[in-house]
Amino acid sequence: MHTIGRSGAYAAGLLAACGLIGAAWSQTGRPAGALPSPNPLRFAYVTNQGSQTVSVVDLDAWTVVAEIEVPGRPAGVALSPDHATVYVSAPEGKDVAVIDAAKRKVVRRIPAGDGPLGIAVAPDGQLFVADWYATYVSIIDPTDGKRVATLTAGQSPSGIAISDDGRTVISADRDSNQVSITRFPVAAVPGQPNADRSATHTTSVVPVGTRPFGVTLNTDATRAYTANVGSNDVTVVDVEAGKPIASIAVGRRPYAIALSQTHGFVTDQYGSTITVFDIATNAVTKTIEACDHPEGIGFDPGRRMVYVACWGDNVLLRLSADTFEPGGKLPVGDGPRAFGVFLGR
Repeated sequence: MHTIGRSGAYAAGLLAACGLIGAAWSQTGRPAGALPSPNPLRFAYVTNQGSQTVSVVDLDAWTVVAEIEVPGRPAGVALSPDHATVYVSAPEGKDVAVIDAAKRKVVRRIPAGDGPLGIAVAPDGQLFVADWYATYVSIIDPTDGKRVATLTAGQSPSGIAISDDGRTVISADRDSNQVSITRFPVAAVPGQPNADRSATHTTSVVPVGTRPFGVTLNTDATRAYTANVGSNDVTVVDVEAGKPIASIAVGRRPYAIALSQTHGFVTDQYGSTITVFDIATNAVTKTIEACDHPEGIGFDPGRRMVYVACWGDNVLLRLSADTFEPGGKLPVGDGPRAFGVFLGR
């Protein structure tokens, strides 16, 4: 069922990393779970690693309106600040596919190391790409595709989260059991990439649970949350203090986290569940029977809906962020991951 497992050495390594064979996300800077926009988001861009496509879902009509071919086993996804461009990491292609959201087609490919996985976009439009086989995060200027700087990370960096002002960047370093927190002295100015800003930064390390994969920042970037596939928990990090402050026991092999204004939603791969916790108390409030191997997850504050990519069922699941009741499953491509910000206007 897990098509990626037949796609080669990288895929096998990634399966192990994510807990699928025995063993690991941001918008204009922050994961979709913390987006403050009151307007409903219109589209979901679901990366399908098995079929090597991106399914474009119209959330109003609840239907797939396009399938975009993206060779290279697409996994990570992020949106430009204006949502006009979709960036997709292709680990086996060793690059990032640039998709024109209006035309719904790939318009260029940007080389991005040996194993690009987690991907995020800062408010100034610069790309941050985690290389699974390296110990750094690349900062890439999408206008010319050139790497302008690198950020120090631990082994096998996976998920990335960026604050709204672009001053804080966090990577989940799966094989180092840590997050790397990078701070820039000045904010990112929308539409004005600044190489000098990228070149000046400091990085610190915070220990978290075992094999962190997805990472999410809250609205004001004071708290980070990591999904730890090896210890079956979520670590809550005080970003300013640079230390873990809580551990939340969740389901088996947690993959990614989305935040509403009141709750956190964790996809539990092996549990086929979604664990819901109260972000004020860090107490688990509900465990939802979801789907086969839930992975990428995002919150639409306008609709008050949570969307989940279900790897094993090849569907996109939606559920109420308030009642936690499922609202339907929509077939997408084979092996959907949607690792990152996949909900857009």
